[in-house]
Amino acid sequence: MARITGTWLSGSPAEPGQGDTPGYPGELYGLPREGAGSLAPTWRRVVAMFLDWFIAVGIAAVVMGGTVKPSVQLLVWFTIGVGAVTLFGFTPGQYFMKLRVVRVDAAVAVGFVRALARQVLLVFVVPALFTDADGRGMHDQATGTALVNAR
Repeated sequence: MARITGTWLSGSPAEPGQGDTPGYPGELYGLPREGAGSLAPTWRRVVAMFLDWFIAVGIAAVVMGGTVKPSVQLLVWFTIGVGAVTLFGFTPGQYFMKLRVVRVDAAVAVGFVRALARQVLLVFVVPALFTDADGRGMHDQATGTALVNAR
């Protein structure tokens, strides 16, 4: 029985740095430990997402003339996310929180396809709640991106 469950129930290694566990978040991707380019902490990512949502609610209220429908809010939030990340590498909420979306596999812009895929996964929210050892959400893992500190 130990052979079957030992690989996933045994927990983390006894000594730090053993196995596939990184020394610090982002080390496996060549990101710095701290400062610009380091992986963003979870609390800043969550605040940025709420800011983006409130911006979308405001825009939806203006567009709909005061009557806000959830489907319009979601559409505005989705459009802001895809458009802003494609064009600038960050959403308005991420900008205010000093964050940026980057590719971990190359030093190029995120691009429309990755931004679209990332936002589609974020619509379900659940992928953002499940993170790896580095703290990257499933949506970032699936698209080869990471949310890092911009400055």
